[in-house]
Amino acid sequence: MIELEPRAFHCPGYYIRAASKRFEADGAQALRHRTFVEEQKIFPDHDRDEIDLIATHLVALSTYAHEADQVVGTVRIHEESPRLWWGSRLAVDRDFRAVSRLGTELIRLAVCTANARGCDIFLAHVQMQNVRLFEKLHWTALKEVTIHGTPHMKMQVDLTKYPPCADPVVGWYHRTQRRAG
Repeated sequence: MIELEPRAFHCPGYYIRAASKRFEADGAQALRHRTFVEEQKIFPDHDRDEIDLIATHLVALSTYAHEADQVVGTVRIHEESPRLWWGSRLAVDRDFRAVSRLGTELIRLAVCTANARGCDIFLAHVQMQNVRLFEKLHWTALKEVTIHGTPHMKMQVDLTKYPPCADPVVGWYHRTQRRAG
């Protein structure tokens, strides 16, 4: 008998797209609950609000045999007033944070989608530990604020760095390598 060294399954790639199926919307909500309620304890019971009803919900989906498997990242975007857009509730599953660029790809799809929909200003309240990442992605810090008892930085993106994405439901397939550690 040949003994094989045990190896964990490595997902070859991820779909980055707008949630269009029930399991994607449910998976995004479950991930937000795990992240913002259970893990970070920002909210006592749930993080849902009225924005969920009007937002476009974006997801990162792991794949198995090139089929969507599970929601491993999410963010939502909405237009607050004409041409003014916001991104919020960015979350990547704890077990997938070692996967390079999942959060970055969600941010890219969020801004590119809003840009295609006529956005002139795109803002986000970013948790302080993520400000450096956003700065690397062409975001500018505007002012520090406290939201739900947690320090955040209000930030604005340079839209010229993000080409419009007219069909976020199609999105794209992101191949990646796992980061060490």
